[in-house]
Amino acid sequence: MKSAASSPRSTTGRRAWACTSSSAVRARANPPLPKPQRRPQASSGQHPARAETEADDSGSIRPGQRLYLATSRIYDSAHEDRIAKHRAARDPDWQLHEEPIALAETLARLDDPGTVILVDCLTLWLTNLLLDKEDIGNHIERLERTLPALSAHVILVANEVGLSVAPETALGNAFRDEAGLLNQRMAACADRVDFIAAGLPLRLKG
Repeated sequence: MKSAASSPRSTTGRRAWACTSSSAVRARANPPLPKPQRRPQASSGQHPARAETEADDSGSIRPGQRLYLATSRIYDSAHEDRIAKHRAARDPDWQLHEEPIALAETLARLDDPGTVILVDCLTLWLTNLLLDKEDIGNHIERLERTLPALSAHVILVANEVGLSVAPETALGNAFRDEAGLLNQRMAACADRVDFIAAGLPLRLKG
């Protein structure tokens, strides 16, 4: 499976795999997986529009083969407005799919050779898992097992949340720690990792 880069929603930046936006390095706590033929790319600190551009430039992708997998839930009116602006700015060739929890299973269902799947984003997916009190480790392990088996070009987007001040709450600290570990583990799965700052990509891997 192959990935790329995208952009941030916070001041700290954003990561992605396949075409994504954020820095990433994965901690291998689990036994190594067989090396896949195509692996995702990761980057951070960038807007989804950059990931979409990377997908357009990936080659051999025809209209109708670009899938936008959104993980976000709508939490307030400001968030709803932001999502609406993203949708309005997106090329109509992108097919929208939404899944806030079962990310690995949805990727497996959508997988198809010659297809680009842009996941926007891992950080909001993690937010959903935390708020729903899901088993985060189990979900990440399932994603790690799924990614190498995919034949699509996968782009993972994530926020880099570890560059700001330490959170004041226990939940905030837990979120920051979990987000850092998630980004590291996904980056280890990726062929390429970019960190995006001021709209400029810094290659970290690949």
